[in-house]
Amino acid sequence: MTSQLDLIGNTPIIEVTRLDRGPCRLFLKLESQNPSGSIKDRPARAMIEAAEADGRLKAGGTIVEATAGNTGLGLALVGGQKGYRTVLVVPDKMAREKVLHARALGAQVIITRSDVGKGHPDYYQDLAQAITTRTKGAIFINQFENPANPLAHEQSTAPELLRQMGGDVDAIVVGVGSGGTLTGVGRFMKRASPKTQMILADPVGSVLAPYVNSGEMIEAGSWTVEGIGEDFVPPNADLSLVRAAYSVTDQESFAAARDLLLREGVFAGSSSGTLLVAALRYCKQQSAPKRVVSFVCDSGAKYLSKVFNDAFLAQEGWIERTRSGTVRDLVINRHTEGSAIEVRPQDNLRTVFARMRAADVSQLPVVEADRIVGLVDESDLLGALLTDEAHAFTRSVKDVMVTRLETISADAPIKDLVPLFSKDYVAIVMDGTRFLGLVTRIDLINHFRVKLQ
Repeated sequence: MTSQLDLIGNTPIIEVTRLDRGPCRLFLKLESQNPSGSIKDRPARAMIEAAEADGRLKAGGTIVEATAGNTGLGLALVGGQKGYRTVLVVPDKMAREKVLHARALGAQVIITRSDVGKGHPDYYQDLAQAITTRTKGAIFINQFENPANPLAHEQSTAPELLRQMGGDVDAIVVGVGSGGTLTGVGRFMKRASPKTQMILADPVGSVLAPYVNSGEMIEAGSWTVEGIGEDFVPPNADLSLVRAAYSVTDQESFAAARDLLLREGVFAGSSSGTLLVAALRYCKQQSAPKRVVSFVCDSGAKYLSKVFNDAFLAQEGWIERTRSGTVRDLVINRHTEGSAIEVRPQDNLRTVFARMRAADVSQLPVVEADRIVGLVDESDLLGALLTDEAHAFTRSVKDVMVTRLETISADAPIKDLVPLFSKDYVAIVMDGTRFLGLVTRIDLINHFRVKLQ
């Protein structure tokens, strides 16, 4: 009888045919087809079974790990199947979908800061180690130093890939999170296919590609791509195996992941976008045909709120819009584009609550045609419930909405928002006589954050 764990590995390879690959052929190994949806299922199983074999992990034990998400999901899946408790410490930039997935698998998820480095008590690895120390029967998996991590790729991923490619691979493009894929695949290829070059794809802000290219350790920046890039060289990452390294921006990575879905029908996450950008750069730089392989590290389903969310891209300034330097620039979800979250006067308050909760907002514009006729917020809902609890959710929006509105022109200077916010108003932005959208304090804060990057 086949178990869920037996489905780890033996993932398919497809060829990219609709993107410009220069003189090369480019293939993608679909690690997103593993049971938890990522390449990390392979080392997760290997590290747990190694801990069982050497007696560190016993029945009823607890697995603790610091992770950007996918290793944690793999550990939660495998650990859950084997009866262990899993505690994951994750940085706060991790996609919400991964957190929910991990919790659904039974893991305890502890979210910590992503703006501190190694040595700080809130740094995800340091915090995971501290939790392990104070938890009876716990082991710290430590994918960054665990030898079973690269060994999993050396014994499964690499020989599988080479076999699928008929023994003919000129280059393999990988990213480095813990270093397991680079080191494991690289070691195997060094023995079995010496001509195969290992190419590093790295987010801008990570120290790894600059270190490979210059030999100097730069100060780490920040990046949005999850799962790859580091502010130190992980012990499991043998960078001597790397023949070339490319730094890729977050914007390029996100755009490539979206393009991969539209052009090739492959639903991939942000790190896969980074790998794709680097692979295509490498391919286009070649003067002779080569056979190049990279990975779809995980599924795009884990990044719907980020990579495939136009509002998120707009907040990051990654959607091409004409910039005017006015309030217009801060309107992310626009009524004129059909992306604003809004209600009509005749809708009931159950609809209002459902849309607020789904969009994680505290107020909604009330719109008829292109006219804003009111505003309804959490206090209006609460007031309706306190005065008529039994019938509150069936009441119409028009019965509780605020109709005395203070608006601001889309062409007004951004500083004109401050007086509105000082009076605890949300900014209702008008494009002439037409409603454009809302701007909140967090939108203004985000505007300055992006401007200062």
